[in-house]
Amino acid sequence: MQQVLIFTTLLAPIVAGAVQVVKQTVTLPNNVLPILSLVIGLAVGSVAFPFTDMDLVLRLWAGAFAGLGGTGLYELVAKREGSSR
Repeated sequence: MQQVLIFTTLLAPIVAGAVQVVKQTVTLPNNVLPILSLVIGLAVGSVAFPFTDMDLVLRLWAGAFAGLGGTGLYELVAKREGSSR
């Protein structure tokens, strides 16, 4: 489990950045972003096999955690910046 959490920490900024690229490129409703982030997290986790020796299932879990966590982290920061203005 510790490996999954460490890998999640590495994947979260990548997934958050990818979601922002998609968000800036395509107009999507805000309620779709968590699902999009989850899908991108799963995709990034699944293709990350050259960087880790973890099984596919563990990489998918890490990607899912990174996707959901990345969206939550970005929304938290965005709301905080908006409230300080």
